[in-house]
Amino acid sequence: MSENCDNNCGNCGEDCADRKEEKHDFRETLNELSHVKKVIGIVSGKGGVGKSSVSAMLAVTMQRLGYQVGVLDADVTGPSIPKAFGIRGKAEGSDLGLYPRQSKTDIAIMSVNLLLDNDTDPVIWRGPILGNTVKQFWTDVIWGDLDFLFIDMPPGTGDVPLTVFQSIPVDGIVIVTSPQELVSMIVSKALKMAEMMKVPVLGLIENMSYFRCPDNGKDYHIFGESHIDEIAGKHGLKVLAKLPIDPKISAACDAGMIELFDGNWFDAVGELLAVQVSKSNESEEKMMMRIAVAAEGKNVTEHFGHCVNFMLYDVENNKITKEESVDNPGHKPGFLPNFLADKGVKVIISGGMGQGAVDIFNERDVEVVTGASGDARTAAERYLKGELKSTGSVCHEHQHHDECGE
Repeated sequence: MSENCDNNCGNCGEDCADRKEEKHDFRETLNELSHVKKVIGIVSGKGGVGKSSVSAMLAVTMQRLGYQVGVLDADVTGPSIPKAFGIRGKAEGSDLGLYPRQSKTDIAIMSVNLLLDNDTDPVIWRGPILGNTVKQFWTDVIWGDLDFLFIDMPPGTGDVPLTVFQSIPVDGIVIVTSPQELVSMIVSKALKMAEMMKVPVLGLIENMSYFRCPDNGKDYHIFGESHIDEIAGKHGLKVLAKLPIDPKISAACDAGMIELFDGNWFDAVGELLAVQVSKSNESEEKMMMRIAVAAEGKNVTEHFGHCVNFMLYDVENNKITKEESVDNPGHKPGFLPNFLADKGVKVIISGGMGQGAVDIFNERDVEVVTGASGDARTAAERYLKGELKSTGSVCHEHQHHDECGE
């Protein structure tokens, strides 16, 4: 317990000994009509660094790359996301939940300004109400299917950022800063909070890094020389982008035309986030899948085409939830691979298999694992643990030529 502890563990991120015995799970459940693959928080240690414009441009960048994107405006007392996207209407709802407004390029937006009678009405709420509002943007909003949900956080390390980190499964944060001397302290504060909340830091973005003179093409450091590379190296972080002072960006935000911004500053961020969602897709494929094992009863058979039956295993969250046995329907060349693929099989495990069957499985996007033996269920479980790899065992025996699918 720290000297300044107020014994209010619900609003504290410290992992001290006094709270070890009582662990609370503050995570909220995403609206059941929504599916979000990656949640990325955009944070800053202080205000005025252009965090909201960075959030908007990151969303636009990923949408341009073909991803489904949403922006949750968690800066409840200073919301600016709707204005940047030129959204002036109000969010609507039903018994199912709230519907986000869609931008011109189909980016889903939710902000408290979409719920107020007037955009200029001040939000004079205490911390718990602000936090609950943000939580409702997660639990009550029907986001649909999103690859990325960017959360534009309020500055600092107060109630709302704490609520977001505790209530929403944030996959990583991007820290936005400026080139001023106090940047080291600001970044350190944000980093320490991320570490306390066990949220990965994807990297740093320096806004207002320089001004490029349109007359001579030279770069001028209006706010002093940048220290971002030095700070990133100190903390083992990546510098994802350095944004210039560009009047066109401000004008685009003011006009609600941020989706038309021109610049390649976020190329590195786009590549990083694309890898993140690719890993998520691979993980989801393994979370819900069907594995088939060529078997004799409940044991792996040596020859795929000569098997007596197939043991089918349905998998959720990397665990077998259902198993059934299906008789081998016949030995016609090329029939079995299509038969199993049509049943939703994504992985086939066998002792050996003809090259013709392997080729057909590959065409149907079914992973082939050969060289297995022993109990069929154990083989499937070993595959899920990453312990079972294909040995490339191909059946070349003439008498099994047709049965193996060649």
